[in-house]
Amino acid sequence: MDWIQLRISTTTEGIEPVCAVLMDAGITGMEIEDAKDFHCFLEANRSTWDYVDEELMSAFGGDTCVKFYVTDNACGADMRTQVTEGLKRLAAMDEKGEYGALSVTSANMKEEDWAENWKQYFKPMNVGDKILILPEWERLTEPTDRTVFTVNPGMSFGTGSHHTTQLCIQDLEQRIAPGMSVLDLGCGSGILSIIALLLGAKDATAVDIDPNAVEIAVQNAKRNRIDLNTYRTFSGDIVSDKVLFRAVADKEYDIVLANIVADVIIGMEPVIPKLLKSGGVFITSGIIQEREADVTAAYEKTGLTLTGRQEQGGWVALQYIK
Repeated sequence: MDWIQLRISTTTEGIEPVCAVLMDAGITGMEIEDAKDFHCFLEANRSTWDYVDEELMSAFGGDTCVKFYVTDNACGADMRTQVTEGLKRLAAMDEKGEYGALSVTSANMKEEDWAENWKQYFKPMNVGDKILILPEWERLTEPTDRTVFTVNPGMSFGTGSHHTTQLCIQDLEQRIAPGMSVLDLGCGSGILSIIALLLGAKDATAVDIDPNAVEIAVQNAKRNRIDLNTYRTFSGDIVSDKVLFRAVADKEYDIVLANIVADVIIGMEPVIPKLLKSGGVFITSGIIQEREADVTAAYEKTGLTLTGRQEQGGWVALQYIK
């Protein structure tokens, strides 16, 4: 299957609203290139080098953009149309022009090109005190006492390298106990829900708006020898799809995870308390510092109590208890 790479030109301020447009269209796998971050990195580290490669400067010296991929078929064309319409609505709301051009350019690529191009950058990594994330194509060079999570994220978001994912994993490994039930909303490649099972959870349910992500999550569960009787997956919007909500809410959960973006987390506010057991914990991340107050304001009326906060790389994770 061939893929189309789409590139949305925006600004640092536009990254989150653009990502929200993509999420609304069912797209969860994104690459973000923030020109501001790159130039800040150069300035902060100028004293450590005498020469900066001109090709590197050229590659990252342009505008800020968000990249994503759709299949080169009717389904991908429909997603592209939804994104285009969403960007038009976003541009209409952007009265101050803070979000940049919001223009879209595209390039075709073969699936094998995608697979090989990014694998070279994804290496085994330790996360928290207990987890080692191992790309499927890599081999451990020495024994480890860590819990090994083997992953091939395919075209889905979730290698474990992002600050938000690591914050959630660090919190999970402190909270998981035998017999717990876990719900992962916006599961991506299944990284959080599968790690919960590897750490001892009794069962896990994974939900994502992108059917491709759900399929990859199941594949990763199999890679980690997870008993699929303990692992349920669903595709759809748990807030707007009442049938899906009833299917997921057939039980209450000890831990609910949502590692997404602020606007989607805020939109989930009506359903999160209904999914938690009394004493259950809601762990949420994907929140940039500038949007933290919006999220906490939305959850003040839920009856959940904010009990913890972590921050890493400008991203925030929050913990609530019912």
